[in-house]
Amino acid sequence: MNFSSARLHFYQEIQQPDEHIDLAKAALYIAQEEYPDLDIEEYLNALDTMAGEVKECLPDSRYPLRLIQTLNQYLYIDLGFAGNQTDYYDPCNSFLNDVIDRRMGIPITLALVYLEIARRIDFPMVGVGMPGHFLIRPDIPDMEIFVDAFNRGEVMFAQDCVDQLTQMFQQPVSLQPEFLAPVTNRQFLKRMLTNLKYIYLKQQKLAKTLAAVERIVVLSPGEILEVRDRGLLYYQLGQYPQAAEDLQLYLEKVPDAEDAVVIRRLLTEMGG
Repeated sequence: MNFSSARLHFYQEIQQPDEHIDLAKAALYIAQEEYPDLDIEEYLNALDTMAGEVKECLPDSRYPLRLIQTLNQYLYIDLGFAGNQTDYYDPCNSFLNDVIDRRMGIPITLALVYLEIARRIDFPMVGVGMPGHFLIRPDIPDMEIFVDAFNRGEVMFAQDCVDQLTQMFQQPVSLQPEFLAPVTNRQFLKRMLTNLKYIYLKQQKLAKTLAAVERIVVLSPGEILEVRDRGLLYYQLGQYPQAAEDLQLYLEKVPDAEDAVVIRRLLTEMGG
């Protein structure tokens, strides 16, 4: 399979142990498939510059809430970063270079900017994959405060998260521990790519949807539903040998799947 240099660099980055994956670099490699001439170093330098400017404003007291207040002042007031409320499903919201240039994004990409600057000022934070809305929090034991990078760095507590989930799903939600668990770097990247997958699928841009799914499968090779989706996309794009391989594997792993009859029919059509 012929990969672009961006894809190769992405694959090389995620082959490392999870804690060594550079999230900003990996996110920029995702963007580089959309923008082949993208200068990765330019945007890494932009993050370094922002962190340097934050350092000049840091309070003497490095208490977490004071640091968050300083970061919020810099990102949302001084620079004008904001959540894209009017065009949430614009793919540009998922590309780190666009988010830095436009100062606008969705929860996970604004969280990435926030995390990267926090890391550079020695204030470690982690991503929190709450259903429907990505958050971040200080990586400090027993400190249960969360930051909503999409909403101007609003500080939230566990009950606020419950209230937001209840409002989002229009029914009472009980807080499960996994809702507020920190995500790994691979899980973070998978969530970014899953956003792109569904944005492009909705737009019927199948080749771009496939590109997202191919990278998801590499991040999570055991997720057989993603292998199925890759096979279905190969089928729709007329890449029948690859489609047959993926769909046969899916049936081997999940022979009693609800869609097994449909998948077998597709395989028969392809002569499989």
